[in-house]
Amino acid sequence: MSLIVCIWIALALDYFIGDPRWLPHPVRLIGVLALRLEAPMRKRFASARTAGLLTALAVIGITALAAWICLVLAARLAPWLGYVATVIMLYTSFAARDLDHHGRSVLAALLQGDLPLARQRVAWIVGRDTARLDEHGVARAAVESVAENTVDGVIAPLFFAFLGGPVAAMTYKAISTLDSTFGYRSERYIQFGWASARIDDAANYLPARVGALLIAIGAWLLKEDPRGSLMAAWRDGSKHSSPNAGLAEASMAGALGIQLGGPVFRNGRLDEMPAFGDPRHALAAEHIARACRLMMASTLAAAGVFSLVRTVLGIM
Repeated sequence: MSLIVCIWIALALDYFIGDPRWLPHPVRLIGVLALRLEAPMRKRFASARTAGLLTALAVIGITALAAWICLVLAARLAPWLGYVATVIMLYTSFAARDLDHHGRSVLAALLQGDLPLARQRVAWIVGRDTARLDEHGVARAAVESVAENTVDGVIAPLFFAFLGGPVAAMTYKAISTLDSTFGYRSERYIQFGWASARIDDAANYLPARVGALLIAIGAWLLKEDPRGSLMAAWRDGSKHSSPNAGLAEASMAGALGIQLGGPVFRNGRLDEMPAFGDPRHALAAEHIARACRLMMASTLAAAGVFSLVRTVLGIM
C-alpha cells in the first residue's frame, strides 16, 4: 500500500471519526512530556533559553524516535500491521474534523442566541479574552481560529506527511505542540519558550505560503473569491508579528470578502493586531460556517495537489 493511499485513508478516518475525547491522542502525550521536562530542565540549566531549547529538542527527538520505533515494530510483526500503524499515526496528525466541530459549535450557540455559551466555546480555540466579546467579536475570533488552524492543524501536517510519511507528520505535531505549550510572550515563557516558537516558525514557513495558495484553490472550488484571497495574502500576509500566521488569515479574509484582525484583549491587555482583507461584507455568524467549508475544501485541495506532486515525481 502506497503512502498516498495511507494518507487518503487517514483523511477519511479524520473526516468520519474526528478526535473522540475517549481516544488517547499522541498530541496530549507530547504536551504532558513537554511539561514534565520543563521543571528539571529549568533546574539543571541557569539560562532559561538554553533550558527551553534543550527541552524542545528532547521532545522533538523523543517523538520522532517513538514514531519510528512503533512503525518498525508493527511492520516486523506483520506487513499489514505496519500499514495500520501508518494510517493511525497519520490520522492522529490531522485535525480537520475537530476544527470544523469547534467552529460549528460556536456557530450553533450564536444561532441559538446564547452569547455566553458562544463566548465559552470560542475560548476553547483562541488565546484571547472572550468574556466581553459581542456577537461580531465571537464570530471574528472563530473565523480567525479556523483560518490559522487550517495551516497549523491540517495543511502543515499534510505537507510533512507527503514529504516524509508518518514520522515527519508526528515530528511536526511535536513542534506545533511545543509552540502551543511554551510559545508565549509571558514573563514565564518569553525566554524558555523562545526556541519552541522559533522552531515552529521555521517548520511552518513553507506550509504557510503553500497554504495561502491552497486556500485560494479551495475558494475557487467553493465559488468564493480566489482572486481576493491571493490579493489579500500578498498585501496583508506579512503584517502579522508572526512570519506565518498572517498569511492564512489574510487569504481566508480575502476569499470571504471580510476583514479580520484588529484589537484584541489578552490577559486584560489590549493588543492592536493588523487588519487582514477588506470589509466588503459585514462579518457575521454565517462566516463561521463558510470558513469551515473553506477549510475542508482547502484540505481536499492540499491532499490532491500533494498527491499529484508525489505521483509526477514518481514517489508513491
